[in-house]
Amino acid sequence: MVKQSIFGRIAQLAKANVNALLDQAEDPQKMLDQMVRDYTNNIAEAESAVAQTIGNLRMLQDDYNEDIRNAQDWGNKALAASRKADEFRAAGNTTDAAKFDNLAKVAIQRQMSSESEARAAEPNIASQSEVVERLKSGLDQMKNKLNQLTAKRNELVARSKTAAAQSQVHDALKSIDILDPTSEVGRFEEKIRREEAKVRGQQELAASSLDAQFNQLEDLGEQTEIEARLAALKSGGAKPAIGAGGAASSTGTTVDEADFDKL
Repeated sequence: MVKQSIFGRIAQLAKANVNALLDQAEDPQKMLDQMVRDYTNNIAEAESAVAQTIGNLRMLQDDYNEDIRNAQDWGNKALAASRKADEFRAAGNTTDAAKFDNLAKVAIQRQMSSESEARAAEPNIASQSEVVERLKSGLDQMKNKLNQLTAKRNELVARSKTAAAQSQVHDALKSIDILDPTSEVGRFEEKIRREEAKVRGQQELAASSLDAQFNQLEDLGEQTEIEARLAALKSGGAKPAIGAGGAASSTGTTVDEADFDKL
C-alpha cells in the first residue's frame, strides 16, 4: 500500500501543468518557491521508497538464485549417489546399493523442493521488477518537472528584476527632466578642469624632480671617474686620459691654477 501510494503521488505530481497553475496564482514566484520545495521533498521520499523497493527485489532475486544453485547441487548429489549405488550393485553389494539409492531419492526430493521454491518466486520477482521500473519512471518525471519549475522560477525572478530596474531608470529620467541640465553639466565640467590642472601640476613637479635626480647621477659618475684615475696614477698604472682637464673642479675642492706651475 505504501509503494502504491507513493507511486500514485509521483504520477499525480508528474502530470501537474505548471503553466496552468501559474496563471491561477496571485504571486507566481511564491507559488513556484513552494512547488519547488514540495517537489524536492517528494523526490527525496520517492527516492527512499524506490531504493527500498529495489532492495526488496534484490533480496528476492538472491533467494531465487540460491534456490537454483541448491537445485543444481542436489541434482549433482542425486546423480553421484545413483552412480555409487550402481557400482555397489554391480559388485553384488545390494545393501549399500539400496542405501545410496535412498540417498539419491532424498537428494532428488530436495532438488524438487528447491526448484518449486524458485518457480514460486518467479511471479513475485516479475511483479516487483515492474513496480521498480514504474517507480523509476515516475521519479525521473518528477526530476524533469523539478528542473522545469526551477527554470521557470529563475526566469520569473530575472524578469521581475528587469522590470524593477526599468522602473528605476524611468523614475530617474523623469527626475532629470525636472532639473536644469545646463548648470549641472557646467559644474561637473569645471570640476573636471580643476582635476586636470592639478594633474598637470603634479606631472611638472615630478618631471623637475626627476631632472634633478639625473643631474646628481651625472655628477656622481664624474666624481667616480676622477677618483678611479687618481688611484690608477698612484699605483703607477694607467696614465691620465688626454682631454680630461677641468675634472678636478668637480671634486668640490678649490684649486689655484698657480699650483700647477710648482709641479
